[in-house]
Amino acid sequence: MRLTLVTSNQDKAKYFANLIGMEIDHADIDLDEIQSLDLEEIVRHKVIQAYQIIQKPVVVEDVSLELEAFGGKLPGPFIKFFLQELSAQDICNLVNGRSRRAVAHSVLGYYDGKNLKMFEGKLPGVIAKSPAGDNGFGFDKFLIPDGYNITRAQMNEIDDRKTYLKIKRLDLLREFLNGQDNREAF
Repeated sequence: MRLTLVTSNQDKAKYFANLIGMEIDHADIDLDEIQSLDLEEIVRHKVIQAYQIIQKPVVVEDVSLELEAFGGKLPGPFIKFFLQELSAQDICNLVNGRSRRAVAHSVLGYYDGKNLKMFEGKLPGVIAKSPAGDNGFGFDKFLIPDGYNITRAQMNEIDDRKTYLKIKRLDLLREFLNGQDNREAF
């Protein structure tokens, strides 16, 4: 059986497959998203629901952006709604006069009907004073990762990949998939 990534973005699925180093299927399934600040709880709910729909090994991921200025929890997984309602500049302005520290946080969830595994990644940084760059999506235009003085959206391919893999722990997922306990599933 092959692994299926559930996402509405076909390009993301191709990028994901390239980075994980294996062919994967893609499914665009509309999943219920529970309202919670606990990213792992959200992913757990979505990956189990996705498996119930397609009945094959599945991966689901979700991200959050946690701002120190708002207790290190918000906007959290609600960042996608902030991005729908506010401009990138508005989000940069939210932290004016406050701490600009932020953490991009991702959880990848895997479920095959028996094994439920979560793989968590974090990328600390700061919120830029103004958005910049043409690459990436979401908060990439205003997140400056630690060790850099540019946003993720301004990065070259090498630095983009480095920082992407800190947020999305595909290495841990790949190790799990290549493990002895999972060979029969693939």
